[in-house]
Amino acid sequence: MTQTLHVKNMVCNRCKSTVVREIKAAGFDLETIELGKVTISGNNSDGIIKLEEALNAHGFEIIKDDTKELIEQLKITLIQKLESQELSNLSEFLPNAFHRSYSALSKLFSKTEGMTIEKYLINLKIEKVKEYIQLGQLNFSEIAYALNYTNSGHLARQFKNVTGMSMSEFKTLQHWDRKSIDQIV
Repeated sequence: MTQTLHVKNMVCNRCKSTVVREIKAAGFDLETIELGKVTISGNNSDGIIKLEEALNAHGFEIIKDDTKELIEQLKITLIQKLESQELSNLSEFLPNAFHRSYSALSKLFSKTEGMTIEKYLINLKIEKVKEYIQLGQLNFSEIAYALNYTNSGHLARQFKNVTGMSMSEFKTLQHWDRKSIDQIV
């Protein structure tokens, strides 16, 4: 029997590795895997419960609701867009990708997650800024350009609004307070 499971918080390759390990430990065969979604096979009815418990222990969740599934796919799409630095025209891209109006997606996201798509994307960007600062490979202007900001001043204002400190202040901290991407909402 083949099943497709949608997995909340599976947002990176390390997450995929953990999910694969738990699928095999629960006695299933992995057919396909992509961020947020796995297809498994096997006749192990007790295994699904064990798999769900194991995934929960790692901060994942098997999604059983269509709305939650859509929201998780939307989050994964935004994370992938951020990682590939293709952040322009989301109001055109998202409706095409999800076959719903941007307004409908935005309302559903806000209702489910308690923040707008734009606010979520800003929070993702700020965490990416923190990563870039921590790595020390780009200056603030280069970071702004990499994240599709019109200028570094705009980025600086958003960073301060979200974190309460300037990027320079953040850079001097000894203990950087970074959130995991899956913990933003």
